[in-house]
Amino acid sequence: MGKVKALLKNLTGAEIAGIVRFPDSVAQEWKTLLRKTIEDLVANQDRTVIFFWDEMPLMLDNIKTDKGEPVAMEVLDELRSLRQTYDSLRMVYTGSIGLQNVLTSLKRVGYKNAPINDMLKEDVPPLSLADGQDLAYQLLVGENIQTADNLEETAKAIALCADYIPYYIHHLVDEIGLLGEPATATMAQSIITRYLIDPEDRWDLRHYRDRIDNYYQDKEIPLALNLLDSLALADAALSLNELHQQLQSRLSDVDIEQIRDVLGLIERDHYIIRDETGKSRFRYPLIQRYWQLHRGLE
Repeated sequence: MGKVKALLKNLTGAEIAGIVRFPDSVAQEWKTLLRKTIEDLVANQDRTVIFFWDEMPLMLDNIKTDKGEPVAMEVLDELRSLRQTYDSLRMVYTGSIGLQNVLTSLKRVGYKNAPINDMLKEDVPPLSLADGQDLAYQLLVGENIQTADNLEETAKAIALCADYIPYYIHHLVDEIGLLGEPATATMAQSIITRYLIDPEDRWDLRHYRDRIDNYYQDKEIPLALNLLDSLALADAALSLNELHQQLQSRLSDVDIEQIRDVLGLIERDHYIIRDETGKSRFRYPLIQRYWQLHRGLE
């Protein structure tokens, strides 16, 4: 931390020892502190340095709200500059909301740069059928939970009704263990139903609704909600024209280009997925069922 400590001494006049905690008084020097920290780190490593930035979109959105859009833009530009400066530096951005939401909001106020065009975009899907079943199986065995039916079949049923998403598989097995009864597929489905309508929202499912208000423009919100309502009630994937016909009866002055644009937004936000014919459906049956219940759709 040689460069960082020297900078802090210059700014504060104090010797810095041990673990460095940046004083609030030098917060405005964040860009220099960040660059000096990276310089120190890279200079003292003979291998690739990888920074994992968890909840990166949420951090940027908080910065945008607290300090303004220009500071959020500066953060993105500085991080890209650091990657371009140091060949041995890599960054991984992860988050529960899409980074494109924040970038879109910044572009609406004039941001022109492409701060992640040097990075690979990678979707992290649910587990495969085999891996989801294996996770549920290992959790049942690890918690010493008995099953009323075949253990492998019960594990398969748990993985299936959780859409093979590890987060929900873990929660399901936890809840089954608390019941103290032999596990069954029916029990797993009953637990899911209970949590989909849980007023405390302990699985934090409401963020699927809330983030539309937070990251979409006012004119996009009604269209996004109505598109998701239509898709939530559909038994099969719907084409663009089918969605257009349904929405014409509910929204005035909606054209097919607006629908196409907003479909792209909710697809990038992982609400929906398109099949090989271009038709759209909810990506996860679990979230489709939640949307039906939360929105009171029939």
